Amino acid sequence: MPIDATQPYDDDNIFARILRGEIPSTKIYEDEWAYAFPDISPQAKLHVLVIPKGRYVSWDDFSANAPEEEIAGFIRAVGHVARTHGLVEAGYRLLANVGPHAGQEVAHLHIHLFGGEPLGPMLARR
Repeated sequence: MPIDATQPYDDDNIFARILRGEIPSTKIYEDEWAYAFPDISPQAKLHVLVIPKGRYVSWDDFSANAPEEEIAGFIRAVGHVARTHGLVEAGYRLLANVGPHAGQEVAHLHIHLFGGEPLGPMLARR
């Protein structure tokens, strides 16, 4: 069910619980700013979620409220995951859903990183 990205951060969301080690995940990458793991319902050959360690509901919340060092660290982490999976030359897609119209389902900023195969058009044709 899509969430309202303007609501306060919920410390019981699934990604907060993963960061606290309450829910197991397969770590792909971790540093002081970010944690990356495979999506449990992959939509491409490679589908990784990259989440900031900070308490941010959405990209809007993160871009408005995170310190510059945290923003830079998180963006570098996303790039690092793409490079270590050899995605740069062939290409990859990043997706961050924000709010109900975009279908955001978890109230913690997360970047979907897709790659490893041709991904087709960005949005379904109408």
